Amino acid sequence: MSNLEQTASSVAFDAAQPSDNAVSRARTVQFEIGRRGLLLLSWLAPVVLLIVWELLAQAGWLSPQVLPAPSKVLRTAFKLAASESLLNDLGISLLRAIGGFTIGASIGFALGILVGFSRIAEAAIDRSVQMIRAIPFLALLPLVIVWLGVGEAEKIFLVALGVTFPIYINTTLGIRQIDPKLIELGRVQGLGTLDLIRRIVLPGALPSILTGVRYALATAWLALVVAETIGAQSGIGFLAMDAREFLRTDVIVLTIVIYALIGVAADAIARTLERRLLAWHPNYGGAR
Repeated sequence: MSNLEQTASSVAFDAAQPSDNAVSRARTVQFEIGRRGLLLLSWLAPVVLLIVWELLAQAGWLSPQVLPAPSKVLRTAFKLAASESLLNDLGISLLRAIGGFTIGASIGFALGILVGFSRIAEAAIDRSVQMIRAIPFLALLPLVIVWLGVGEAEKIFLVALGVTFPIYINTTLGIRQIDPKLIELGRVQGLGTLDLIRRIVLPGALPSILTGVRYALATAWLALVVAETIGAQSGIGFLAMDAREFLRTDVIVLTIVIYALIGVAADAIARTLERRLLAWHPNYGGAR
């Protein structure tokens, strides 16, 4: 990164940073605990919850028909994995989520850049986008089925629709929050419009954009759950609906756990991107 980019990045976020003493104290606490200690601490509540859940189930306080023990859910997972049905459904759901996310993120990013840089584009686009964003998935589902049927296109469309809005809003917000002094600094240095966008605006908006990515990853799975509960013949949502017909609460709980684990994995990927792409930012492990 050039000296100009480093200066711009530092100035861009100085106003939003906590005081040096607060940052120093936070880093001292993190250093004392250690990264591994923080990781263990983050998993403490889920592990305790599982232990209490297992004990209550084994003691008979929780009916297996209402909420089966974690050990039973785990055995069910091994059985389904051995028959390859679980892995097949999981793979199909992942492909749907990736396809929809790619399409939705591309559209949201493009619209966000357009609206972020142009008030005319905002006047022409933003109100319509906000109106569509306010419509629940379940309200749109019947119309989407009429348009696209109950095949793969319907599911990918709903995922893409859900992903578009967080990316769009956070991209627009990130661009609009760029300090005008940075733009002035870039022009003083003789940067053209494209270089100004590439070296100052987009790096400055990147924290907000990546926050949008994290929200979009969660929304993608929410949309996919809705899509897979109607007319699906495969996928994790189909597995849950099929289990409901036979009152297989262990399978239903298993699908919920899978969604939770996928959400944790997706968030971990987003955090990794933040650490790598924002290494220059003091709040993401970089040095000034």
